[in-house]
Amino acid sequence: MLIKNQIYEAVITDYTAEGQGVAHIEGCAVFIPNAIAGERVRVRIEKAQKTWAAGKIVELLEKSPHRVNRECPVAKLCGGCDFWHMDYEEECRLKSERVRACLNRIGGEALEKVPIIAAPSCYGYRNKAQYPVAVKKGRAYAGFYRAGTHDVVENPRCRILPEESDAVKNAIIDYVNQFRVSVYDETTGKGLLRHIYVRRGAVSGQILVCLVVNGQSLPKVEALISRLKAISGFTTLVLSVNTKKGNTVLGDKFVTLCGPGYIEDTLCGLNFRLSPRSFYQVNHDQAERLYRAAIDQAGITKRDTVLDLYCGVGTITLAMAGAAGKVIGVEVIPQAVEDAKDNARRNGIENAEFFCGDAGQAALELEKSGVHPDVVVVDPPRKGLSADTIEALHRMAPRRIVYVSCDPATLARDVALLKQHGYELKTAQAADLFPRCAHVETVALLGRKQVGDYLHIAVNTEDLETDVGRIYTNDDIKQYIEEKYGFKVHSAYIGQVREKLGIREHENYHDSHTSPRKPCVCPEEKKAAILDALKHFGLISKRGETL
Repeated sequence: MLIKNQIYEAVITDYTAEGQGVAHIEGCAVFIPNAIAGERVRVRIEKAQKTWAAGKIVELLEKSPHRVNRECPVAKLCGGCDFWHMDYEEECRLKSERVRACLNRIGGEALEKVPIIAAPSCYGYRNKAQYPVAVKKGRAYAGFYRAGTHDVVENPRCRILPEESDAVKNAIIDYVNQFRVSVYDETTGKGLLRHIYVRRGAVSGQILVCLVVNGQSLPKVEALISRLKAISGFTTLVLSVNTKKGNTVLGDKFVTLCGPGYIEDTLCGLNFRLSPRSFYQVNHDQAERLYRAAIDQAGITKRDTVLDLYCGVGTITLAMAGAAGKVIGVEVIPQAVEDAKDNARRNGIENAEFFCGDAGQAALELEKSGVHPDVVVVDPPRKGLSADTIEALHRMAPRRIVYVSCDPATLARDVALLKQHGYELKTAQAADLFPRCAHVETVALLGRKQVGDYLHIAVNTEDLETDVGRIYTNDDIKQYIEEKYGFKVHSAYIGQVREKLGIREHENYHDSHTSPRKPCVCPEEKKAAILDALKHFGLISKRGETL
Protein backbone atom coordinates (compact mmCIF):
# COMPACT_ATOMS: atom_id res chain seq x y z
CA MET A 1 0.00 0.00 0.00
CA LEU A 2 1.32 3.43 -0.96
CA ILE A 3 1.98 6.05 1.71
CA LYS A 4 -0.04 9.26 1.82
CA ASN A 5 2.00 12.45 1.15
CA GLN A 6 4.94 10.35 -0.07
CA ILE A 7 6.37 11.37 -3.46
CA TYR A 8 6.89 8.66 -6.10
CA GLU A 9 8.16 8.60 -9.67
CA ALA A 10 5.89 7.09 -12.31
CA VAL A 11 5.00 6.93 -16.01
CA ILE A 12 1.44 7.76 -17.15
CA THR A 13 0.21 4.77 -19.15
CA ASP A 14 -3.52 5.30 -19.66
CA TYR A 15 -6.61 7.40 -18.88
CA THR A 16 -9.73 6.91 -16.78
CA ALA A 17 -13.22 7.44 -18.24
CA GLU A 18 -13.13 10.95 -16.76
CA GLY A 19 -9.81 11.72 -18.45
CA GLN A 20 -7.47 11.46 -15.47
CA GLY A 21 -4.06 9.94 -16.10
CA VAL A 22 -3.34 6.44 -14.80
CA ALA A 23 0.00 5.21 -13.49
CA HIS A 24 0.96 2.01 -11.69
CA ILE A 25 3.24 2.28 -8.68
CA GLU A 26 4.24 -0.84 -6.74
CA GLY A 27 1.30 -2.68 -8.26
CA CYS A 28 -1.20 0.01 -7.26
CA ALA A 29 -3.27 2.02 -9.77
CA VAL A 30 -2.78 5.74 -9.19
CA PHE A 31 -5.20 8.28 -10.68
CA ILE A 32 -3.60 11.61 -11.53
CA PRO A 33 -5.48 14.64 -12.93
CA ASN A 34 -3.93 16.91 -15.60
CA ALA A 35 -1.62 14.12 -16.79
CA ILE A 36 -0.96 12.89 -20.33
CA ALA A 37 -0.10 9.36 -21.43
CA GLY A 38 3.64 8.85 -21.90
CA GLU A 39 4.72 11.49 -19.38
CA ARG A 40 7.17 10.66 -16.60
CA VAL A 41 6.22 12.47 -13.43
CA ARG A 42 6.90 12.84 -9.74
CA VAL A 43 3.58 12.50 -7.96
CA ARG A 44 2.48 13.12 -4.38
CA ILE A 45 -0.02 10.60 -3.03
CA GLU A 46 -3.05 12.46 -1.67
CA LYS A 47 -5.23 9.45 -0.91
CA ALA A 48 -4.07 5.86 -0.48
CA GLN A 49 -6.26 2.75 -0.40
CA LYS A 50 -5.46 -0.95 -0.65
CA THR A 51 -5.85 -1.26 -4.43
CA TRP A 52 -5.80 2.34 -5.69
CA ALA A 53 -4.54 5.80 -4.89
CA ALA A 54 -5.08 9.39 -5.98
CA GLY A 55 -2.12 11.63 -6.64
CA LYS A 56 -1.05 15.07 -7.81
CA ILE A 57 1.81 15.97 -10.13
CA VAL A 58 4.56 17.86 -8.32
CA GLU A 59 7.11 17.74 -11.16
CA LEU A 60 7.07 16.89 -14.85
CA LEU A 61 10.23 14.90 -15.58
CA GLU A 62 9.39 14.11 -19.22
CA LYS A 63 6.69 16.23 -20.85
CA SER A 64 4.39 14.91 -23.58
CA PRO A 65 4.56 16.66 -26.96
CA HIS A 66 0.77 16.88 -26.66
CA ARG A 67 0.92 19.13 -23.57
CA VAL A 68 -0.19 22.74 -24.19
CA ASN A 69 -0.69 25.87 -22.13
CA ARG A 70 -4.23 26.08 -20.77
CA GLU A 71 -6.36 28.73 -22.44
CA CYS A 72 -8.87 28.73 -19.58
CA PRO A 73 -7.61 30.36 -16.36
CA VAL A 74 -9.90 28.27 -14.11
CA ALA A 75 -9.47 24.95 -15.94
CA LYS A 76 -7.89 23.25 -12.90
CA LEU A 77 -10.74 24.34 -10.63
CA CYS A 78 -13.87 24.13 -12.78
CA GLY A 79 -15.53 20.74 -13.18
CA GLY A 80 -16.85 21.54 -16.66
CA CYS A 81 -13.82 20.83 -18.88
CA ASP A 82 -11.11 18.19 -18.56
CA PHE A 83 -8.60 18.55 -21.40
CA TRP A 84 -7.31 22.12 -21.69
CA HIS A 85 -3.85 20.81 -20.75
CA MET A 86 -3.53 18.67 -23.91
CA ASP A 87 -3.86 19.30 -27.63
CA TYR A 88 -7.00 18.27 -29.49
CA GLU A 89 -5.25 15.45 -31.36
CA GLU A 90 -4.53 13.59 -28.12
CA GLU A 91 -8.03 14.28 -26.81
CA CYS A 92 -9.58 12.65 -29.88
CA ARG A 93 -7.19 9.71 -29.64
CA LEU A 94 -8.04 8.97 -26.02
CA LYS A 95 -11.79 9.25 -26.70
CA SER A 96 -11.74 6.84 -29.63
CA GLU A 97 -9.53 4.48 -27.64
CA ARG A 98 -11.96 4.60 -24.72
CA VAL A 99 -14.83 3.51 -26.98
CA ARG A 100 -12.72 0.74 -28.52
CA ALA A 101 -11.54 -0.53 -25.12
CA CYS A 102 -15.07 -0.65 -23.70
CA LEU A 103 -16.49 -2.50 -26.71
CA ASN A 104 -13.66 -5.03 -26.57
CA ARG A 105 -13.49 -5.53 -22.80
CA ILE A 106 -17.19 -5.39 -21.94
CA GLY A 107 -18.86 -6.07 -25.28
CA GLY A 108 -16.69 -9.01 -26.27
CA GLU A 109 -15.53 -7.43 -29.52
CA ALA A 110 -12.05 -7.48 -31.06
CA LEU A 111 -11.91 -4.07 -32.70
CA GLU A 112 -8.52 -2.78 -33.76
CA LYS A 113 -9.71 0.80 -34.16
CA VAL A 114 -12.80 2.96 -33.72
CA PRO A 115 -12.83 6.06 -35.96
CA ILE A 116 -13.90 9.36 -34.46
CA ILE A 117 -15.68 12.36 -35.97
CA ALA A 118 -13.51 15.22 -34.71
CA ALA A 119 -15.08 18.63 -34.07
CA PRO A 120 -14.15 21.50 -36.39
CA SER A 121 -13.80 23.83 -33.39
CA CYS A 122 -13.40 23.60 -29.64
CA TYR A 123 -14.77 27.11 -29.00
CA GLY A 124 -18.28 28.46 -28.43
CA TYR A 125 -19.98 25.25 -29.54
CA ARG A 126 -22.12 24.52 -26.49
CA ASN A 127 -25.65 25.83 -27.07
CA LYS A 128 -26.90 25.23 -23.51
CA ALA A 129 -25.53 26.31 -20.12
CA GLN A 130 -26.78 25.76 -16.58
CA TYR A 131 -25.03 28.13 -14.19
CA PRO A 132 -25.48 27.50 -10.45
CA VAL A 133 -25.66 30.73 -8.44
CA ALA A 134 -23.79 31.35 -5.18
CA VAL A 135 -22.82 34.16 -2.81
CA LYS A 136 -19.34 35.23 -1.71
CA LYS A 137 -18.73 38.14 0.67
CA GLY A 138 -22.28 39.37 0.15
CA ARG A 139 -22.01 39.37 -3.64
CA ALA A 140 -23.91 36.99 -5.92
CA TYR A 141 -22.01 35.26 -8.72
CA ALA A 142 -22.53 32.35 -11.11
CA GLY A 143 -20.21 29.76 -12.62
CA PHE A 144 -19.84 26.00 -12.62
CA TYR A 145 -19.31 23.40 -9.93
CA ARG A 146 -15.84 22.36 -8.89
CA ALA A 147 -15.42 18.66 -9.77
CA GLY A 148 -17.05 16.38 -7.20
CA THR A 149 -18.47 19.27 -5.14
CA HIS A 150 -21.15 21.93 -5.12
CA ASP A 151 -18.61 24.72 -4.72
CA VAL A 152 -19.31 27.23 -7.50
CA VAL A 153 -16.23 28.34 -9.45
CA GLU A 154 -16.62 31.76 -11.06
CA ASN A 155 -15.51 31.98 -14.69
CA PRO A 156 -15.83 35.38 -16.42
CA ARG A 157 -15.58 33.81 -19.89
CA CYS A 158 -16.21 30.14 -20.62
CA ARG A 159 -14.37 29.14 -23.81
CA ILE A 160 -16.84 26.44 -24.87
CA LEU A 161 -19.90 28.72 -24.64
CA PRO A 162 -20.98 31.43 -27.07
CA GLU A 163 -20.34 34.96 -25.80
CA GLU A 164 -24.09 35.63 -25.62
CA SER A 165 -24.53 32.97 -22.90
CA ASP A 166 -22.01 34.65 -20.63
CA ALA A 167 -23.57 38.03 -21.43
CA VAL A 168 -26.95 36.72 -20.22
CA LYS A 169 -25.34 35.34 -17.05
CA ASN A 170 -23.64 38.67 -16.32
CA ALA A 171 -26.83 40.67 -16.91
CA ILE A 172 -28.78 38.48 -14.51
CA ILE A 173 -26.09 38.66 -11.82
CA ASP A 174 -26.05 42.47 -12.13
CA TYR A 175 -29.82 42.46 -11.64
CA VAL A 176 -29.56 40.12 -8.63
CA ASN A 177 -26.93 42.25 -6.93
CA GLN A 178 -28.65 45.57 -7.66
CA PHE A 179 -32.05 44.50 -6.36
CA ARG A 180 -30.70 42.20 -3.65
CA VAL A 181 -32.49 39.12 -4.93
CA SER A 182 -31.75 36.30 -2.49
CA VAL A 183 -29.71 33.32 -3.64
CA TYR A 184 -30.68 29.75 -2.75
CA ASP A 185 -28.66 28.05 -0.01
CA GLU A 186 -28.57 24.25 -0.27
CA THR A 187 -27.85 23.78 3.43
CA THR A 188 -30.80 25.80 4.71
CA GLY A 189 -33.20 25.45 1.79
CA LYS A 190 -33.76 29.22 1.86
CA GLY A 191 -33.19 31.87 -0.81
CA LEU A 192 -34.77 32.40 -4.22
CA LEU A 193 -32.51 32.07 -7.29
CA ARG A 194 -30.97 28.63 -7.82
CA HIS A 195 -29.77 28.34 -11.43
CA ILE A 196 -29.46 30.41 -14.59
CA TYR A 197 -30.32 28.29 -17.64
CA VAL A 198 -29.45 29.63 -21.10
CA ARG A 199 -30.15 27.98 -24.46
CA ARG A 200 -29.13 29.55 -27.77
CA GLY A 201 -30.10 28.40 -31.26
CA ALA A 202 -26.92 27.80 -33.25
CA VAL A 203 -28.56 28.76 -36.55
CA SER A 204 -31.38 31.05 -35.42
CA GLY A 205 -29.35 32.87 -32.78
CA GLN A 206 -32.48 32.97 -30.61
CA ILE A 207 -31.88 32.86 -26.85
CA LEU A 208 -34.09 31.24 -24.21
CA VAL A 209 -33.44 32.24 -20.60
CA CYS A 210 -34.89 30.11 -17.81
CA LEU A 211 -34.41 31.10 -14.17
CA VAL A 212 -34.81 28.29 -11.64
CA VAL A 213 -36.26 29.65 -8.42
CA ASN A 214 -37.20 28.41 -4.98
CA GLY A 215 -40.49 30.30 -5.10
CA GLN A 216 -43.32 31.39 -7.35
CA SER A 217 -42.16 34.76 -8.69
CA LEU A 218 -39.29 37.21 -9.20
CA PRO A 219 -39.07 40.82 -8.01
CA LYS A 220 -38.55 43.70 -10.44
CA VAL A 221 -39.14 41.51 -13.51
CA GLU A 222 -39.36 44.47 -15.91
CA ALA A 223 -35.90 45.65 -14.87
CA LEU A 224 -34.53 42.18 -15.61
CA ILE A 225 -36.28 41.96 -18.99
CA SER A 226 -34.92 45.39 -19.93
CA ARG A 227 -31.37 44.13 -19.30
CA LEU A 228 -31.94 40.95 -21.30
CA LYS A 229 -33.43 42.77 -24.29
CA ALA A 230 -30.10 44.58 -24.68
CA ILE A 231 -28.49 41.21 -25.58
CA SER A 232 -28.63 40.25 -29.25
CA GLY A 233 -30.89 37.25 -29.86
CA PHE A 234 -32.81 37.34 -26.57
CA THR A 235 -36.22 35.86 -27.33
CA THR A 236 -37.95 34.60 -24.20
CA LEU A 237 -37.73 34.45 -20.39
CA VAL A 238 -39.21 31.52 -18.47
CA LEU A 239 -39.44 30.88 -14.73
CA SER A 240 -38.94 27.30 -13.52
CA VAL A 241 -40.39 26.72 -10.05
CA ASN A 242 -38.28 24.24 -8.07
CA THR A 243 -38.97 24.28 -4.32
CA LYS A 244 -37.64 20.77 -3.69
CA LYS A 245 -34.42 20.00 -1.90
CA GLY A 246 -31.83 18.06 -3.86
CA ASN A 247 -29.80 18.92 -6.92
CA THR A 248 -32.28 18.39 -9.75
CA VAL A 249 -32.02 21.63 -11.72
CA LEU A 250 -35.41 22.22 -13.35
CA GLY A 251 -38.71 22.13 -11.52
CA ASP A 252 -42.05 20.81 -12.80
CA LYS A 253 -43.80 24.18 -13.19
CA PHE A 254 -42.86 26.72 -15.89
CA VAL A 255 -44.14 30.28 -16.16
CA THR A 256 -43.41 32.39 -19.25
CA LEU A 257 -42.51 35.96 -18.25
CA CYS A 258 -41.54 37.32 -21.68
CA GLY A 259 -41.81 36.04 -25.25
CA PRO A 260 -43.33 32.75 -26.44
CA GLY A 261 -41.64 30.43 -23.91
CA TYR A 262 -39.58 28.63 -26.55
CA ILE A 263 -37.01 29.24 -29.27
CA GLU A 264 -36.55 27.73 -32.72
CA ASP A 265 -33.49 26.29 -34.43
CA THR A 266 -32.62 24.39 -37.61
CA LEU A 267 -31.01 20.95 -37.57
CA CYS A 268 -30.53 18.62 -40.56
CA GLY A 269 -32.57 21.03 -42.68
CA LEU A 270 -35.57 20.89 -40.32
CA ASN A 271 -36.95 23.54 -37.98
CA PHE A 272 -37.32 22.60 -34.31
CA ARG A 273 -39.14 24.31 -31.45
CA LEU A 274 -37.28 24.04 -28.15
CA SER A 275 -38.71 24.64 -24.68
CA PRO A 276 -36.65 24.46 -21.44
CA ARG A 277 -37.11 20.71 -20.93
CA SER A 278 -36.59 19.69 -24.57
CA PHE A 279 -33.62 17.40 -25.19
CA TYR A 280 -31.41 18.85 -27.91
CA GLN A 281 -27.77 18.01 -28.55
CA VAL A 282 -25.54 20.78 -27.17
CA ASN A 283 -23.18 20.80 -30.17
CA HIS A 284 -25.23 21.66 -33.26
CA ASP A 285 -22.64 21.05 -35.98
CA GLN A 286 -21.43 17.76 -34.51
CA ALA A 287 -25.00 16.63 -33.87
CA GLU A 288 -25.72 16.99 -37.60
CA ARG A 289 -22.67 14.83 -38.39
CA LEU A 290 -23.68 12.27 -35.76
CA TYR A 291 -27.26 12.05 -37.03
CA ARG A 292 -26.14 11.76 -40.64
CA ALA A 293 -23.93 8.84 -39.63
CA ALA A 294 -26.89 7.23 -37.84
CA ILE A 295 -29.18 7.73 -40.85
CA ASP A 296 -26.56 6.37 -43.28
CA GLN A 297 -26.01 3.29 -41.13
CA ALA A 298 -29.74 2.62 -40.73
CA GLY A 299 -30.10 1.86 -44.46
CA ILE A 300 -33.76 2.95 -44.45
CA THR A 301 -36.08 2.43 -47.42
CA LYS A 302 -39.59 3.70 -48.19
CA ARG A 303 -40.95 0.28 -47.18
CA ASP A 304 -39.54 0.56 -43.66
CA THR A 305 -41.11 1.47 -40.35
CA VAL A 306 -38.62 3.14 -38.01
CA LEU A 307 -39.04 3.29 -34.22
CA ASP A 308 -37.04 5.98 -32.39
CA LEU A 309 -36.82 5.39 -28.64
CA TYR A 310 -35.77 8.28 -26.36
CA CYS A 311 -36.66 10.63 -29.23
CA GLY A 312 -36.60 13.97 -27.36
CA VAL A 313 -38.14 16.68 -29.56
CA GLY A 314 -37.97 14.33 -32.56
CA THR A 315 -34.68 15.38 -34.12
CA ILE A 316 -33.57 11.93 -35.34
CA THR A 317 -37.16 10.75 -35.88
CA LEU A 318 -38.02 13.58 -38.24
CA ALA A 319 -34.63 13.51 -39.95
CA MET A 320 -35.34 9.85 -40.88
CA ALA A 321 -38.93 10.49 -41.94
CA GLY A 322 -37.95 11.49 -45.47
CA ALA A 323 -36.34 8.12 -46.16
CA ALA A 324 -38.85 5.89 -44.31
CA GLY A 325 -42.39 4.79 -44.91
CA LYS A 326 -43.34 5.58 -41.32
CA VAL A 327 -41.51 6.80 -38.21
CA ILE A 328 -42.60 6.45 -34.58
CA GLY A 329 -41.01 8.39 -31.72
CA VAL A 330 -41.21 7.59 -27.99
CA GLU A 331 -40.20 10.02 -25.23
CA VAL A 332 -40.95 10.12 -21.49
CA ILE A 333 -41.13 13.94 -21.07
CA PRO A 334 -44.63 15.19 -22.02
CA GLN A 335 -43.50 18.68 -23.08
CA ALA A 336 -40.85 17.19 -25.38
CA VAL A 337 -43.51 14.98 -27.00
CA GLU A 338 -45.72 18.01 -27.61
CA ASP A 339 -42.73 19.82 -29.10
CA ALA A 340 -42.01 16.80 -31.32
CA LYS A 341 -45.60 16.70 -32.61
CA ASP A 342 -45.49 20.43 -33.27
CA ASN A 343 -42.12 20.07 -35.02
CA ALA A 344 -43.62 17.44 -37.33
CA ARG A 345 -46.57 19.70 -38.18
CA ARG A 346 -44.44 22.77 -38.84
CA ASN A 347 -42.09 20.81 -41.10
CA GLY A 348 -44.99 19.30 -43.04
CA ILE A 349 -44.10 15.73 -42.05
CA GLU A 350 -47.16 13.49 -42.12
CA ASN A 351 -45.65 10.02 -41.66
CA ALA A 352 -44.53 10.56 -38.05
CA GLU A 353 -46.27 9.57 -34.81
CA PHE A 354 -45.15 10.33 -31.25
CA PHE A 355 -46.03 8.66 -27.96
CA CYS A 356 -45.30 9.72 -24.39
CA GLY A 357 -44.02 7.05 -22.04
CA ASP A 358 -41.05 5.13 -20.71
CA ALA A 359 -39.08 3.76 -23.65
CA GLY A 360 -39.10 0.13 -22.56
CA GLN A 361 -42.74 -0.01 -21.49
CA ALA A 362 -43.92 1.88 -24.57
CA ALA A 363 -41.93 -0.40 -26.86
CA LEU A 364 -43.46 -3.48 -25.23
CA GLU A 365 -46.96 -2.02 -25.65
CA LEU A 366 -46.26 -1.21 -29.29
CA GLU A 367 -45.03 -4.77 -29.85
CA LYS A 368 -48.18 -6.19 -28.25
CA SER A 369 -50.28 -4.02 -30.56
CA GLY A 370 -48.55 -5.53 -33.58
CA VAL A 371 -45.89 -2.93 -34.34
CA HIS A 372 -42.76 -4.65 -35.67
CA PRO A 373 -40.34 -1.97 -36.93
CA ASP A 374 -37.72 -2.74 -39.52
CA VAL A 375 -35.23 -0.35 -37.91
CA VAL A 376 -35.03 0.81 -34.29
CA VAL A 377 -33.01 3.83 -33.20
CA VAL A 378 -32.12 4.20 -29.53
CA ASP A 379 -30.51 7.24 -27.93
CA PRO A 380 -30.75 6.46 -24.19
CA PRO A 381 -29.46 8.43 -21.20
CA ARG A 382 -26.10 7.60 -19.66
CA LYS A 383 -27.42 4.54 -17.81
CA GLY A 384 -28.16 2.81 -21.13
CA LEU A 385 -31.09 0.58 -22.08
CA SER A 386 -33.48 -0.78 -19.47
CA ALA A 387 -34.30 -4.47 -19.20
CA ASP A 388 -37.75 -3.74 -20.68
CA THR A 389 -36.18 -2.07 -23.71
CA ILE A 390 -33.82 -5.01 -24.30
CA GLU A 391 -36.79 -7.38 -24.04
CA ALA A 392 -38.87 -5.27 -26.42
CA LEU A 393 -36.07 -5.19 -29.00
CA HIS A 394 -35.82 -8.98 -28.74
CA ARG A 395 -39.55 -9.39 -29.36
CA MET A 396 -39.74 -6.84 -32.17
CA ALA A 397 -36.73 -8.37 -33.93
CA PRO A 398 -35.90 -5.34 -36.15
CA ARG A 399 -33.52 -5.84 -39.07
CA ARG A 400 -31.17 -3.18 -37.73
CA ILE A 401 -30.64 -1.37 -34.44
CA VAL A 402 -28.88 2.00 -34.53
CA TYR A 403 -27.56 2.79 -31.06
CA VAL A 404 -26.55 6.39 -30.30
CA SER A 405 -24.72 6.40 -26.98
CA CYS A 406 -23.29 8.98 -24.59
CA ASP A 407 -21.52 6.36 -22.44
CA PRO A 408 -19.19 3.73 -23.98
CA ALA A 409 -19.45 1.38 -20.98
CA THR A 410 -23.23 1.03 -21.02
CA LEU A 411 -23.18 0.87 -24.83
CA ALA A 412 -20.76 -2.05 -24.62
CA ARG A 413 -22.90 -3.77 -21.98
CA ASP A 414 -26.00 -3.42 -24.15
CA VAL A 415 -24.14 -4.65 -27.24
CA ALA A 416 -23.21 -7.79 -25.29
CA LEU A 417 -26.81 -8.27 -24.16
CA LEU A 418 -28.20 -7.75 -27.66
CA LYS A 419 -25.72 -10.29 -29.01
CA GLN A 420 -27.44 -12.85 -26.78
CA HIS A 421 -30.67 -12.04 -28.65
CA GLY A 422 -29.29 -12.68 -32.11
CA TYR A 423 -27.58 -9.42 -33.04
CA GLU A 424 -24.00 -8.59 -33.94
CA LEU A 425 -22.08 -5.34 -34.01
CA LYS A 426 -21.59 -4.20 -37.60
CA THR A 427 -19.94 -0.81 -37.18
CA ALA A 428 -19.01 1.63 -34.42
CA GLN A 429 -17.97 5.25 -34.79
CA ALA A 430 -17.19 7.77 -32.06
CA ALA A 431 -18.18 11.43 -32.38
CA ASP A 432 -16.75 14.25 -30.31
CA LEU A 433 -19.72 16.41 -29.38
CA PHE A 434 -17.98 17.70 -26.25
CA PRO A 435 -14.52 19.07 -27.10
CA ARG A 436 -12.44 19.74 -23.97
CA CYS A 437 -14.84 17.62 -21.89
CA ALA A 438 -14.52 13.92 -21.03
CA HIS A 439 -17.82 12.76 -22.57
CA VAL A 440 -17.89 11.09 -25.98
CA GLU A 441 -20.77 10.01 -28.21
CA THR A 442 -20.85 6.83 -30.26
CA VAL A 443 -23.11 5.60 -33.04
CA ALA A 444 -23.16 1.82 -33.41
CA LEU A 445 -25.00 -0.38 -35.91
CA LEU A 446 -26.23 -3.83 -34.90
CA GLY A 447 -27.73 -6.28 -37.39
CA ARG A 448 -29.47 -9.61 -36.99
CA LYS A 449 -27.28 -12.66 -37.37
CA GLN A 450 -28.11 -15.50 -39.71
CA VAL A 451 -29.93 -18.41 -38.10
CA GLY A 452 -27.42 -20.81 -36.55
CA ASP A 453 -24.81 -18.11 -35.99
CA TYR A 454 -26.02 -17.02 -32.55
CA LEU A 455 -23.36 -16.81 -29.87
CA HIS A 456 -24.04 -16.34 -26.18
CA ILE A 457 -21.86 -13.66 -24.59
CA ALA A 458 -21.19 -13.45 -20.85
CA VAL A 459 -21.40 -9.85 -19.64
CA ASN A 460 -18.73 -8.89 -17.12
CA THR A 461 -20.81 -6.66 -14.83
CA GLU A 462 -17.72 -5.75 -12.78
CA ASP A 463 -16.71 -3.44 -15.64
CA LEU A 464 -20.01 -1.57 -15.52
CA GLU A 465 -21.40 1.26 -13.45
CA THR A 466 -24.91 -0.21 -13.48
CA ASP A 467 -26.73 -3.50 -14.04
CA VAL A 468 -29.84 -3.47 -16.20
CA GLY A 469 -32.96 -3.23 -14.07
CA ARG A 470 -31.21 -3.80 -10.75
CA ILE A 471 -32.00 -1.79 -7.59
CA TYR A 472 -28.95 -1.55 -5.37
CA THR A 473 -29.34 -1.96 -1.61
CA ASN A 474 -27.56 -0.40 1.33
CA ASP A 475 -25.69 -3.69 1.72
CA ASP A 476 -24.25 -3.27 -1.79
CA ILE A 477 -23.10 0.25 -0.93
CA LYS A 478 -21.64 -0.84 2.41
CA GLN A 479 -19.72 -3.71 0.82
CA TYR A 480 -18.34 -1.45 -1.91
CA ILE A 481 -17.17 1.15 0.63
CA GLU A 482 -15.60 -1.41 2.98
CA GLU A 483 -13.71 -3.08 0.13
CA LYS A 484 -12.53 0.20 -1.39
CA TYR A 485 -11.97 2.41 1.64
CA GLY A 486 -11.45 -0.07 4.48
CA PHE A 487 -14.15 1.28 6.83
CA LYS A 488 -17.85 0.69 7.46
CA VAL A 489 -20.78 3.08 7.11
CA HIS A 490 -24.20 2.96 8.76
CA SER A 491 -27.52 2.87 6.91
CA ALA A 492 -28.47 6.15 8.58
CA TYR A 493 -25.49 7.86 6.94
CA ILE A 494 -26.46 6.49 3.53
CA GLY A 495 -30.02 7.66 4.10
CA GLN A 496 -28.81 11.16 5.00
CA VAL A 497 -26.77 11.48 1.82
CA ARG A 498 -29.55 10.09 -0.39
CA GLU A 499 -32.11 12.44 1.17
CA LYS A 500 -29.84 15.45 0.65
CA LEU A 501 -29.42 14.52 -3.02
CA GLY A 502 -33.16 14.04 -3.44
CA ILE A 503 -32.82 10.37 -4.45
CA ARG A 504 -36.04 8.45 -3.82
CA GLU A 505 -35.48 5.36 -1.69
CA HIS A 506 -37.22 2.22 -2.92
CA GLU A 507 -39.14 0.16 -0.41
CA ASN A 508 -36.63 -2.67 -0.61
CA TYR A 509 -33.62 -0.37 -0.53
CA HIS A 510 -32.99 -0.47 3.23
CA ASP A 511 -31.21 -3.35 4.87
CA SER A 512 -32.27 -5.07 8.08
CA HIS A 513 -30.14 -2.99 10.44
CA THR A 514 -31.80 -0.42 12.63
CA SER A 515 -30.81 3.23 12.63
CA PRO A 516 -28.95 4.74 15.60
CA ARG A 517 -31.26 5.84 18.39
CA LYS A 518 -29.64 9.27 18.61
CA PRO A 519 -29.52 11.75 15.73
CA CYS A 520 -26.18 11.63 13.95
CA VAL A 521 -24.35 13.63 11.30
CA CYS A 522 -22.45 11.79 8.61
CA PRO A 523 -18.67 12.52 8.81
CA GLU A 524 -17.22 14.15 5.69
CA GLU A 525 -14.91 11.18 4.97
CA LYS A 526 -17.85 8.75 4.98
CA LYS A 527 -20.04 11.18 3.02
CA ALA A 528 -17.39 11.27 0.27
CA ALA A 529 -17.26 7.45 0.23
CA ILE A 530 -21.06 7.19 -0.02
CA LEU A 531 -21.12 9.68 -2.89
CA ASP A 532 -18.46 7.62 -4.66
CA ALA A 533 -20.55 4.46 -4.17
CA LEU A 534 -23.70 6.15 -5.50
CA LYS A 535 -21.75 7.23 -8.59
CA HIS A 536 -20.30 3.73 -8.97
CA PHE A 537 -23.77 2.15 -8.97
CA GLY A 538 -25.13 4.76 -11.38
CA LEU A 539 -27.53 6.37 -8.89
CA ILE A 540 -25.98 9.79 -9.46
CA SER A 541 -23.85 11.14 -12.32
CA LYS A 542 -20.10 11.73 -12.15
CA ARG A 543 -20.82 15.36 -11.29
CA GLY A 544 -23.14 14.40 -8.46
CA GLU A 545 -26.44 15.03 -10.30
CA THR A 546 -29.34 12.66 -9.67
CA LEU A 547 -30.27 10.48 -12.62
